[in-house]
Amino acid sequence: MTESATTPSASRDTSRRPLRIVMGADTFAPDVNGAARFAERLSAGLAARGHEVHVVTPSVTHSQSGVFTENIEGADLTIHRLPGWRWYPHDWLRFVLPWRSKHYARRVLDSVKPDVVHSQSHIVIGRGLTREAVKRGIPVVATNHVMAENVIDFTTLPPIIDKPLIKLCWDDAKRTFDMSRAVTTPTRKAAEFLENTIDITGVIPISCGIDKRNYTPDLSPREHRRILFVGRLTTEKHVEVTLQAVAKLAPELDVHFDIVGGGDQRRNLEQAAQQLGITERVTFHGRTDEAELRAAYTRADVFSIASIAELQSIATMEAMASGLPIVAADAVALPHLVQSGVNGYLFEPGNADDLADKLRRVLTAGPEEYLRMQQASLDGVEIHDIERTLDTFEKLYRGEPLDA
Repeated sequence: MTESATTPSASRDTSRRPLRIVMGADTFAPDVNGAARFAERLSAGLAARGHEVHVVTPSVTHSQSGVFTENIEGADLTIHRLPGWRWYPHDWLRFVLPWRSKHYARRVLDSVKPDVVHSQSHIVIGRGLTREAVKRGIPVVATNHVMAENVIDFTTLPPIIDKPLIKLCWDDAKRTFDMSRAVTTPTRKAAEFLENTIDITGVIPISCGIDKRNYTPDLSPREHRRILFVGRLTTEKHVEVTLQAVAKLAPELDVHFDIVGGGDQRRNLEQAAQQLGITERVTFHGRTDEAELRAAYTRADVFSIASIAELQSIATMEAMASGLPIVAADAVALPHLVQSGVNGYLFEPGNADDLADKLRRVLTAGPEEYLRMQQASLDGVEIHDIERTLDTFEKLYRGEPLDA
């Protein structure tokens, strides 16, 4: 990370007063995904602490660009919606024209004059903001939510160029991160992945954080039949593996699988459920509002996630805060949330038989064993409290040392 990025302008005293923060996010409300949810909660939490937060993100349609006051997570934020263009191979993705990102960044920075820029994505908006902020002596904090390998799925380019394209993406990410005061990721595993992939050091793991007070665990004794997944229906989530496991369990345990979320794979997953003969045992709820989402967590008996590309998984933390045992793929960051045999089980990625076995263990657990797993999830989510996350980012913004 460059010296120019680590030294804020001498004229800025950011030690005590509320900060003026520009948050650059390639994805934000109304998008429903982990990176967007984190940016929303962080921005709203900072605003609730008295900071002035400006979010820079693509507009929902190209004609709806402008500067707006929007209520996000109960806080009024200033949202700079840059002209956004739909990426049609993806079901919801919008982007700002890359060759315009620096122009938009200059316009926002000249208008807002922030104390710090927080980039939530190094791809387009954060890339432009980082380069223009460094020119002005404005410190930048960067958070990585992206694995370049996942982005490739939606390029529609020939597979033969995937490898060199991934390298180009990571090389550009390194150049952006090297300009930042600090680089963060949601977990230690994700930090190690980033350090090994682009050869940087000092990546800081900071949980995305959740407010567990928003969730309602049901600890009463009851029959256990409902399996839940929450998230985008995309290829890296591997929801089809859970469908296969449900098919193995359905006649035996009378289970029902609730799927909350939308995505480009929904039609394929509906067809898979039909082919497996479990259509009546699977409900695709699509995207829901917060109240419906929280009710789905409370109603469920176990949360199942087969994804192999989670840098943290906010949905899994929400399930833990709802007192659910978790059955998760033993991949990337999920083992940081799930202790096998404690608050649920890990299964071999892609192995539907193993997943079915682990789901069966949870669903057939005796009342005392099931309650023990519920309590372990509630205890395990304590370290992911959003207030800790806000404390840490405030210190990074001010250039203060972090607690050991």
